[in-house]
Amino acid sequence: MNQKPWGREEFEEKLREKGKGYHIYHPFHVMMYEGKLSKEQLQCWVANRFYYQISIPVKDAAILSNCPDVEVRKQWIVRITDHDGVGDAVGGIEAWIQLGAAVGLKRDEVTSLKMVSPGVKFAVDAYVNFARQRPWQESVCSSLTELFAPHIHQQRISSWPTMYPWIKEEGLSYFKKRLTEARRDVEQGLGVTLDYFSQSRELQLKALEILQFKLNVLWVIADSIMLACTDIKVENRDYLRQPVIHFD
Repeated sequence: MNQKPWGREEFEEKLREKGKGYHIYHPFHVMMYEGKLSKEQLQCWVANRFYYQISIPVKDAAILSNCPDVEVRKQWIVRITDHDGVGDAVGGIEAWIQLGAAVGLKRDEVTSLKMVSPGVKFAVDAYVNFARQRPWQESVCSSLTELFAPHIHQQRISSWPTMYPWIKEEGLSYFKKRLTEARRDVEQGLGVTLDYFSQSRELQLKALEILQFKLNVLWVIADSIMLACTDIKVENRDYLRQPVIHFD
């Protein structure tokens, strides 16, 4: 017997509950928040995450290419200019390079991608390929990890000046920029997801699986960065036991 779909509010609550698996709880990010990372480890994180940053507009362009809805495209295209920048306005990619400078990395050390680990490349490429190959509504749903992003951005803005006073303050501009952008993006992505996937319980469950897939991507990125920082030792490895998600 088919179950009735959850109501809109209950479905949204279940999506938000997925935040319990957000990478803010990964041991590497916990250590970052507690001020336990060395300068070299923070540099490693910034350099590796740059690959994710430059892939975001590519992912969003893939969503646009699959989306026939003009109104959705009008709103979604802003995400690309947010990261690429427009005219003289600094976009998220350039802001991340400035973060690299703030932690002591030269521009070429960031943009050359020489410090990016194979695991990070594999996970990010998997996410971009998902956006290229799946229906646009599913790709929009996968972006909903942005539901949990403002908290981690605010955490860095609040804690880094105390925990890592050697980081130049202007390097935090990326996180400040994303505080407002992420909230705007969430409103659109959540609206599309609630409208489309609320048609049936089966679709709602699929949406939860898709969001888990994206959470897994972010977790694997953190795993790979942590392993790239060879002097980090982790005693409890239970966090590695993430569910495997299969798509038909």
